[in-house]
Amino acid sequence: MTNTSIQPVIAVKDMSFMYGSVPILENITLSIPDKDFVSIIGPNGGGKTTLLKLFLGLLKPDSGSIHVLGKPPSKTRTHIGYMPQYIKFDPYFPASLLDVVLMGKVNISRPYPFKTKHDIDNAKYVLNQVGLEEKEKKRFSDLSGGQKQRALIARALIGEPKILLLDEPTSNLDNIIGEKFYTLLQELIEKLTIVVVSHDIGFVSRFVKRIICINRIAVEHPASTINGSTIKELYGEDVCFVQHHINKK
Repeated sequence: MTNTSIQPVIAVKDMSFMYGSVPILENITLSIPDKDFVSIIGPNGGGKTTLLKLFLGLLKPDSGSIHVLGKPPSKTRTHIGYMPQYIKFDPYFPASLLDVVLMGKVNISRPYPFKTKHDIDNAKYVLNQVGLEEKEKKRFSDLSGGQKQRALIARALIGEPKILLLDEPTSNLDNIIGEKFYTLLQELIEKLTIVVVSHDIGFVSRFVKRIICINRIAVEHPASTINGSTIKELYGEDVCFVQHHINKK
């Protein structure tokens, strides 16, 4: 059960959403408190990414309510760091890695691209967090897939968000970089709330506090209770359940 004595940073009540006439999410009620570390799992097409877009205010529910930091999501977007699963980027656009990370500072209240020393220092700091500090001048288009993924995480962090939403953040990371990423997330939960959409069930069950299973409806589980039977019930079939053994230093 969620600790209701803690003010939630994300509160969803009786929320439903459709694309046209197709139901995607039905009667979703959930609460995510401050400094929580939650993962959203579920089959393709189950509504995981749609739920993140509703948290961001990019979509509006057809019924029910969503509040983020006590307000409608459209009013709190600048307090959320978001890393999408995919990014469209012109390979001929001559932006450096540092430039792309600094794009995370552009928002409605500050749409101009002026870069202060504080911004640049922050960009270098988050690049160091994700292990890309030596590539800040390299063209973004020349980075590997995994490096681009880490760059997007840095871009999500530079705005010093209160909430971090990550959509399949480890999909292009190798095991070594993945371990560093897992360690980074564990450090970040001391400062902010993290919601991770992931298919890596072994990862989420080991590191997050709670798991929200989305397949049109939402069912919450403590991470420690996730097992093969739980996953089969959610997905409707057997799914490979891989446990990651990560050395903690």
